[in-house]
Amino acid sequence: MTANSLSISQEYPHCITSHSRQVNVQIAQEEVYTFFIEAVNTMSPDEVLRKFKALFIDGLDSEYCYSIPGIYKIFLDDKEDDFRNTLKRCIYIIINTWKTNRKDKYIQELINLFAIKNLELKANYFPAINICKSWLENFINSKDYQEIKLFAAKHDELYKGHWANRYTSYFLVAQSVNENNPREQQEAARKLSRQIKDKYKFELAMYIARSQSAVSSTTRYKNPSVLGDNVLRLIKAIVLKKGVFSHENIANIFIKQTQGQTLEQFKISIEKYLFFSVDNQELVKTLRQQFAENLSLWKKDYNQEILTKELFLRTCNRVIDCFTTENGKEPSLLFILLLTQGHSLTLVIILLKTILICRNSRRHLEIKIAHLIRYYEKYPEDECKWVINFMEIFNITFAIYAENVEYNLIKIEEDQSSNPQLNLDAYRVFSQMKVDRQK
Repeated sequence: MTANSLSISQEYPHCITSHSRQVNVQIAQEEVYTFFIEAVNTMSPDEVLRKFKALFIDGLDSEYCYSIPGIYKIFLDDKEDDFRNTLKRCIYIIINTWKTNRKDKYIQELINLFAIKNLELKANYFPAINICKSWLENFINSKDYQEIKLFAAKHDELYKGHWANRYTSYFLVAQSVNENNPREQQEAARKLSRQIKDKYKFELAMYIARSQSAVSSTTRYKNPSVLGDNVLRLIKAIVLKKGVFSHENIANIFIKQTQGQTLEQFKISIEKYLFFSVDNQELVKTLRQQFAENLSLWKKDYNQEILTKELFLRTCNRVIDCFTTENGKEPSLLFILLLTQGHSLTLVIILLKTILICRNSRRHLEIKIAHLIRYYEKYPEDECKWVINFMEIFNITFAIYAENVEYNLIKIEEDQSSNPQLNLDAYRVFSQMKVDRQK
């Protein structure tokens, strides 16, 4: 069976119906997937769109449909979930290939096939056909369809509308690791998340360069954050922590010093490491007590075990849980305590220090961030300013420290103070790409 010889609207539904009811639905699904994998690689985008529409939509977009389209006959025994999963995976098979081949404009056309203005699902006299129509309507109104629309949106469009849209990259990370999603969706989400992050890093670096330029008044570059022009002082304050006592160096020392420790010893060590150099000592005392009690109760039966790589990773993930969300639904007590008291930067630095000793926990952290945004997105922006402030500082800090761009603070004018924090205006920030030594 080849894509060129197959007419979906005629031959393929007949092939599908031979599998219906008595033969495993998975066999028919695999045939559909195989067809679209071949079609999207051998046919023109316009032809793929016609084939897709013929299979999933034609016949249902008319009130005068008198027979069930072939694809739907597989699923009529109360298998709406199977139908939706099949439809989703076919869409992502197409999206992945077109994204790779830079045919993004056709992705929008694919999504437009489901637009209400292009699709009339009027009631029909045949109950079975109405069931099929309801499945398609349910899909159009589902979260699945909203997620698909992300892959057609232009970069600037991703940030329009609800305030949570500015943090789409974290939702995409959550999609990419959700095993309930088809692998094509996971791959597409992973790629798009990386593209959004790379775009943010580029815009941040360009904004820093232009905002410090003598001609910036007429050629200002877009600020990717919502913190306003004060973001430059924040960036300087973050980059200032360099040299012998940089977060990276302290993290490397910590990793060496904790080798061979038991889990119980490591719990004590990581508590000291995370709260080292936090300025507000009264806050530190409260936080350390809350954190120590939480972590000490975790995996007590393993306390005397020597720390393995797996146990190290799980402990760092647990630390992230303590400071973000422990159940993936509501924010943790420590998260609320830090942010409501105006210590967003402190929380971000604690999370950064965790990732600097365990970079494999980065994905876990981003999933937790996605959970937090999902929790708060039901509230209006005015009620979430402290959460948004945290997110903006988080994005900037991780772009500076945990990505492939290196930032440095260079003194450009003399001042009377030996402490550069007292006159950040005497310094400029410079950025350059890091060399990947593992390649």
